[in-house]
This record gives sequence, structure tokens and C-alpha cells, in this order.
Amino acid sequence: MSVMNCIVVDDDPMSTEALKKCIENTYFLKLVDEFASAEDALEGLSELSVDLIFLDVEMPGMSGIEFIRSLKDVPQIIITSAKSNYAAEAFDYNVTDYIVKPVDLDRFQKSIERVRLMNENFQVSARKPGNDVFFVKEDTRLVKINAKDISYIEAKADYVSINTTKKRHTILSTMKAIESKLDQGDFVRIHRSFIVRLDSINEIDNNVVSIGDKLLPVSRSYKVNLMEKLNML
Repeated sequence: MSVMNCIVVDDDPMSTEALKKCIENTYFLKLVDEFASAEDALEGLSELSVDLIFLDVEMPGMSGIEFIRSLKDVPQIIITSAKSNYAAEAFDYNVTDYIVKPVDLDRFQKSIERVRLMNENFQVSARKPGNDVFFVKEDTRLVKINAKDISYIEAKADYVSINTTKKRHTILSTMKAIESKLDQGDFVRIHRSFIVRLDSINEIDNNVVSIGDKLLPVSRSYKVNLMEKLNML
């Protein structure tokens, strides 16, 4: 698989060094930077292309959870924390995994295998104008999906549901991985947990989008982009 750029955000030097050694032993990971605070990481991300973040929760200033909330374009995230009690909240934000410190190589490799699977479970075929075709991995099968058949996509914990006019496909992936492979002229992110196909929208009422019999929320941070993409008379 292709190399994934990653960063470490942790105020504990010993934990950072342990993660760096694990990263060095993983052939498809490339550490592009490390940060001792979430604030510094936010500033650094404006100049970096990052596929994976190793993130501590309890740090001076902004916490790891607050850091995730502040991200608009969320890559895969692995939480590394000395405490387990943040796990439920972290998974609400679709993190890939949660590792309780100290991080050892065996546990790290299991977590990275999840990263790899999420990165590979949504593949795009050679594109033809107006006829984008995708393949998703369901169990041992690769299933073809036509982009024109997709109504909306929903994040559910560490899985993603691709809802088409025919059926629902649930795969281990991330919203960022899927969003990066969609035609941005046809699809738009309306919420941390939802991407919709523009021509599937029936109605927009305040902060709710109607697609068929489904009502999907529109968050404030994504509404401006949605309105800009609509063909208004």
C-alpha cells in the first residue's frame, strides 16, 4: 500500500519516543512531525498533509477530544491515553482505535492493521466521465457501486454506511478516505457524520436535508459549503 503520513501529538516525551519506534518499524508509515500540544498540532496541520494522527487526550491547554472537535478535515486518528475512560467519547468522533498506554509493539501493530484495512476497503476504479465506479470490500467480496446510485453516506463509529438507491453497504473505513475519492462536484459533506449526493436532495429546511424519507442534519460548519454548491435560481 502507499505510504501514510502521520504525526504524534503528545506532551509526554517517553510516550512520543515509544510511538516513534513503533512507527519506524512499520513500513507504510512516515512520521512527518511531532507536537507537544494540540494547539501546536493545529497550527502545524495547516502546512502538512497527514493521513494518521496518534493523539493523547490529557494535555495542557486543549485536550485531545477538543482537538478532534476543532478539525474539519479529519484523518484517521488513534488515541493513545493512560486512561481508558475517554474511549466511549472518542469513538463518538469515529477514531480508528484507542490504545491504553504504555504502547507496546504488538498492540500497536493490531491498531495499524485496522488503519490499513480502513484505507483499503474503499477503492476507486479507473474513472470515466459521468460514470464513476467504486469497489467496496464486504467480507471477502469486492462489490461494485456506481457513484450515481449513492444517496448519502453515514459514519457509524469506526464503520461507514454507503446508502444507495438499491441497498446499504457497511464497510470498515473513514469518512475522509471516502470523501477524498468522491467527485466534489456531485457530493458534499453536510455534517461530521454525513456526506450526500447533491442531486439526491429533495428539500432543505433550516438545518435539515431531506433525501427520500430520510432527514439528515446539517451542521453550521458545513452549511456554507452546501449552499455554495446548490444551483439556485
